[in-house]
Amino acid sequence: MKRLLKFSLFVFATFSLIGCAAMAQKNDGSMQCREGEMSWNDGNQQNHCEIREQTVLAGGAINVDAGRNGGVAVKGWERNDVLVRARVQTSAPSKAEAEQLAKEVRIETGGLRIHAEGPDNRENSNWSVSYEIFVPRRSDLSVEAHNGGISIADVTGKMEFKTQNGGLSLHGVGGNVRGTTTNGGVHVALSGARWDGEALDVRTTNGGVNLSMPENYSAHLETGTVNGGVSSDFPLNVPLTERGRLPKDISVDIGSGGPTIRAITTNGGVRVTRTTETKF
Repeated sequence: MKRLLKFSLFVFATFSLIGCAAMAQKNDGSMQCREGEMSWNDGNQQNHCEIREQTVLAGGAINVDAGRNGGVAVKGWERNDVLVRARVQTSAPSKAEAEQLAKEVRIETGGLRIHAEGPDNRENSNWSVSYEIFVPRRSDLSVEAHNGGISIADVTGKMEFKTQNGGLSLHGVGGNVRGTTTNGGVHVALSGARWDGEALDVRTTNGGVNLSMPENYSAHLETGTVNGGVSSDFPLNVPLTERGRLPKDISVDIGSGGPTIRAITTNGGVRVTRTTETKF
C-alpha cells in the first residue's frame, strides 16, 4: 500500500510538473481580445473577438499570411511543434451577425502555410485575423502582412518578411534575415557577441530605425537615411560632417567585424544604442 501511495504521488508530481511547464509556455502568450482594436469599425457596428489555438507538427519552412488587416508575432520556444494562436475579429450591424461571421472564418495550417479564409469583406461586415505563433528556435520563416506589424523573437533561420503599413520588431534573431516595410519603424535588438548566421537586412521607406546591441558586439554595420539624422552610443570610425555629425550613410566594422548588419530608412532617423534588458 505504501509503495502504491508513493508511486501515485510520484506520478501526480510528474504530471503536475509537466502541466506547469506547459502552462508556463502558454502563459508566454500575450494575444488578447481588447476593445477598440478594430480600426475599420465606424462606431455603429457590433464587434466580436475570439482567440483560437491549434498545435501542428513542425517540419519545413513556416509561411504566414496575415491578410489585409492582420499582424504577426512569431516567438521561438523549446518545443518541436508549432502553436498557432489566432485572434479572429469581426464587425457587423448586430452582435449575432458578427458572431456568425466569425464562424465562417477558417484558420488554415496545412503544410505550415498559415492563413485565414472566409467571406469577402463588405461595407458593413468585416473580419480580420492576427497571429501569435510559437515555433522551434531553429525555424525558417516567410511572413507577410499588409496593414499590420511583424515581430519575431528568439528564432534563428532563413527569414523573409514584408508589410506595407506596420512596424518591424526583431529581438534575439539570427540566420539569413531580410525584411521590408513601407510605412513603419524598424526596431532591432541584437544579442550575444556577434550575429549567428549569414546577415541581417531590414529596410523601411517611411519610419525611423532603432538598432540596439550589447557593448561588446562585433559586426560589419551598414545603416543610413536620406531624410533624417544618425546618432550612435558607440564610437564609429567614420569621418564626421563639417558640422561634426555622423554622415547619413555608414559602412563600418564595429568590434572585430563580422557578418553584415544592415538597417536602412529613407525618411526617418537612425539610432544605434546599447541593449537594455527590456524585451518586447
